[in-house]
Amino acid sequence: MPKPYKIIDLFSGAGGLTHGFVQTGFQPVLAVEKEPDFAATYAANFGDHVIAKDIADIVDGGGIDVAADVVLGGPPCQGFSNLTGNRANDPRRAMWRFFMDVVESTDCKVFVCENVPNLLTSPEGHAIINRARQLGFHVGDDSFGILKASDFGVPQNRRRAIIIGSKLGPISLPDSTRKRMTVREAFAGIPLVPTHRELLKNPATGPDLHIARNPTELSLKRYRLIPPGGNRFDLQRLAPELTPACWIRKTKGGTDLFGRLDWDIPARCTIRCEFYKPEKGRYLHPSQDRPITHWEAARLQTFPDTFKWCGTKIRIAIQIGNAVPPLFSRALAAHIMKHLEFHRARPVAKPKPRHFRQLLLPNF
Repeated sequence: MPKPYKIIDLFSGAGGLTHGFVQTGFQPVLAVEKEPDFAATYAANFGDHVIAKDIADIVDGGGIDVAADVVLGGPPCQGFSNLTGNRANDPRRAMWRFFMDVVESTDCKVFVCENVPNLLTSPEGHAIINRARQLGFHVGDDSFGILKASDFGVPQNRRRAIIIGSKLGPISLPDSTRKRMTVREAFAGIPLVPTHRELLKNPATGPDLHIARNPTELSLKRYRLIPPGGNRFDLQRLAPELTPACWIRKTKGGTDLFGRLDWDIPARCTIRCEFYKPEKGRYLHPSQDRPITHWEAARLQTFPDTFKWCGTKIRIAIQIGNAVPPLFSRALAAHIMKHLEFHRARPVAKPKPRHFRQLLLPNF
């Protein structure tokens, strides 16, 4: 019986990418995550092969001398995100260099880079593709693009940039499964009323994370005025006296702010790190006058209830919001597994020489 294909997960966080690949039959041999509590979550679920250290220090200290078939990773996205101003001088934008250094040193067959959509229009995104081609990876025009998680069964409209490269032959992005999951399906079995006031266990699993917040009476009045599928503009229309002045002055944009989820469609939002704050997005429960809980957010990210989470409430929220949804990861993994199996007994196809303009990158 053939040995399982080995994976390395860089910037692993809680392990959303690893989870989907493990479920598809891949074997994780190494992960790198500099945040100790995030690394603890990874270790609790996948084993002690995670290094809680900054990848820059690892690469500068001699690199990674571990062989793998596939290297996965989502270099920090804050430098590319519209939420943080897409800052050109953000040092986190340069982390792709360390990702590609590991891709090269491990002599992997395939790599997968995941990030926010802005990556693809940035100099760094083009540089990743150029460097991969220089290393002998096939990265065609259909090997990178923006995928929507809801097209792969994830109950939220999360849009992510994906770049896949292969040394075995041409590879495209996976086709949509078109299996839609609604918020109602995602929340099945979760009590309408939160069952905890605080985080009582560590590690915690799904039911331990059904934690209520303690909103002010003003917040409760605002929550009650938001209809199904509504948002801050409904609050402004129905009760301008309860609406923050800054929202009244801002007549455009931010349609997700103070938004309420709909039961029977995927969440029209992206689960981010502050999903417990309705003023940050469409995070009000479909029928209860409260923000969604950590358990509900983890369900919208398709984490199983048995997944173990380490850290404080806030730190777990960051892990949930930053993660690649495991169901989305599983679709990527199945696509790559099919590619690897197809080429297992076939000769390696070397990419044809390509001429492309080298981008001049800023000095980070």
